Amino acid sequence: MKDVIVIGGGIVGLATAWQIKQQSPDLTLTILEKEDGPARHQTGNNSGVIHSGLYYKPGSLKATNCIKGYDLMLDFCRKEEVDFDLCGKVVVATDDHEIPYLETLFARGEQNGLTNMKWLTPEEIKEHEPYVSGVKGIYVPQTGIIDYKEVCKKLESKLLEAGVAIFYNEKVTRVNHQGSASEVITTNNEYKGKLIVNCAGLYSDKVSKMTPLKPDLKIVPFRGEYYQLKESSKHLVKNLIYPVPDPNFPFLGVHFTRMINGGVEAGPNAVLAFAREGYTKSDINIPELFETLTWPGFQKVAMKYWKTGFGEMYRSFSKAAFTKALQKLIPDIRASDLETGGAGVRAQACDRSGGLLDDFHILENDHFVNVCNAPSPAATSSLAIGEEIASRVIKRF
Repeated sequence: MKDVIVIGGGIVGLATAWQIKQQSPDLTLTILEKEDGPARHQTGNNSGVIHSGLYYKPGSLKATNCIKGYDLMLDFCRKEEVDFDLCGKVVVATDDHEIPYLETLFARGEQNGLTNMKWLTPEEIKEHEPYVSGVKGIYVPQTGIIDYKEVCKKLESKLLEAGVAIFYNEKVTRVNHQGSASEVITTNNEYKGKLIVNCAGLYSDKVSKMTPLKPDLKIVPFRGEYYQLKESSKHLVKNLIYPVPDPNFPFLGVHFTRMINGGVEAGPNAVLAFAREGYTKSDINIPELFETLTWPGFQKVAMKYWKTGFGEMYRSFSKAAFTKALQKLIPDIRASDLETGGAGVRAQACDRSGGLLDDFHILENDHFVNVCNAPSPAATSSLAIGEEIASRVIKRF
């Protein structure tokens, strides 16, 4: 019998366990992860950006956790010697109609406490990024790059040192609750705990529905595909270059990201994945795809965004179309500069009415805490989300 069982070994699950141990070292913890190691899905396949808090609605959980999480992440990485680089980024309006949205972003950044942001003229954009073309820009110095897999390795080793039991290859199949304890049944074993914390990411809704808290939500998986710049073309990008995001769509648009390992990624797009862990076009899980397509909320999303969705799908199959989108930011880029990169899948919670949940969403009772939606910037925010969940957990004891 453990005090707490955390389901999920991505960065949110590990950070939550770490913060519980920081706040209450005497509590006993077990982490269950279905893969053979940590950070195998959303955490290990994201673009490795330390987000500043520029985009998020002031006062939202996203905004408050991103800004707090940013400071906690940097403190943790300095202390534990995890490599990162606060290189800054530019956000670029490529035509005049995007300028009002850019002004909204700047105001949001100020409301969220960002300092030393700068407006950029077309000439000043080129001082930061010589190959970028835009009518107006913002420079955000707080943005950085990191490898979140390295953060997870460090969290894993610290948790093991602190006596936390971590079990891999343990896929949760059922949760039984009786009295003051729950039994978590996996493919291999049974584990007992007084409090269950669900950080299952792409399967968070399915695990939630194993508990008495049954959210009227479905995780819809969106794949983000990347190209990489060839070695001979890396000079086109110095740091991070972002477009002005479409305010009606919960993704940031294709952008350029210098990676901590020296590579440069271009992307991602956002296409419906045909499996929750569908990292390639050929990854198809018929039951999961059927669930998505028959979910009333997704059908409403598809009706609303069908034109954007087809554009994203077209870019997925057409390198020329993907290149054209990138040329809005860097006109000199050519298809020959790009080679196929990796892909990530984003767990996007969608409610029955067709709302794509934009904020973190946590459902809880006395025995369960379900993290039902933890979209970007969850990696940046992970230690703050973990701290928040830990404070809720510790109240139970």
